[in-house]
Amino acid sequence: MQELLRTDTDTANQDEPGLVLGLATTPEELEQLQRLRFDVYTKEMNAVFPDAVDGVDVDRYDQWCYHLMVCDVKTGKVVGTYRVMTPEKAIEAKGYYSESEFDISSLDHIRHLLCECGRSCTHADYRNGSAIMMLWTGLTKFLHQRNYRYMLGCASVSLADGGVQASQVWRAAKAEMDKHPELPRVTPLNPYPLEKLDATGEVKIPPLIKGYLKIGARICGEPAWDPNFNAADFPIIIDIESMDPRYRKHFGID
Repeated sequence: MQELLRTDTDTANQDEPGLVLGLATTPEELEQLQRLRFDVYTKEMNAVFPDAVDGVDVDRYDQWCYHLMVCDVKTGKVVGTYRVMTPEKAIEAKGYYSESEFDISSLDHIRHLLCECGRSCTHADYRNGSAIMMLWTGLTKFLHQRNYRYMLGCASVSLADGGVQASQVWRAAKAEMDKHPELPRVTPLNPYPLEKLDATGEVKIPPLIKGYLKIGARICGEPAWDPNFNAADFPIIIDIESMDPRYRKHFGID
C-alpha cells in the first residue's frame, strides 16, 4: 500500500482504532477491498453483482482504477474504500462506469479535468465518520495533486421502500437545480419513474448524499434505475475550486 494519511494511534481512548489511508498497490490488497465491497453491498444491501466470484466484487472497470483503501493499523483489516478513474484511464477503458447509466456528453468540455469515483463503502464497525473523512481527504488530494478539478460519481438511494425516499431526494435536488440552470446536466439512460410516486412529507436525505452536499457537491440530473442494487442512482459532481472553504482547509488543499 502506498500510504497517504495516518491517524494518531496513541489516543486516550484505546477503543478508537488508528487508521491509515493509502492506495492499493498489490493484487492481494485489491482482493481485500473487493471482498469488503462484496460484504457491504451483497451481504448487507442484497446487491447482485453478475461478475462476483467467491465473495469478491470485481468488474471490468477495476483494472483501470486507482483504489483508495483505509486500514485498521492494529488488525491490518481493510475497513473503507473508493475507486477513482482518471480521464486518461477512462479512454483506455472505453468510458467511465457512469456512462453505463448516464449520457454525460454535456460534460465533454471538462472531461480532461474530470475523474470518477465509485464503489464507496465502509465496514459496519467503522461508520463513525473517521474512515469516510479520510477517504474524502484522499479523493480531494488525488484531484489536487494531479491537477484535476472535477469528480463525478453516483449516490445510490435504496428502493426498498418503494422509491419514496428517492422521490423525496429528487424533489429537494430539483428545487436546488432549478436555482442554478447554468450548471451542466447529465441524463439517465434508464430513468427511474419518480413522477409516479407520492413525494409528500419530510425530505430525508441519506447521510452519504447529505455529506456530499455539505462539502459542496451538486446533484446534476435525474436518477437512473440500477436493478443490480435495487437503487436510484443520483449523479453527483463536485468542483474542488468551488468546494466549501472550510473543507478545502480540512482536506489540506488550502
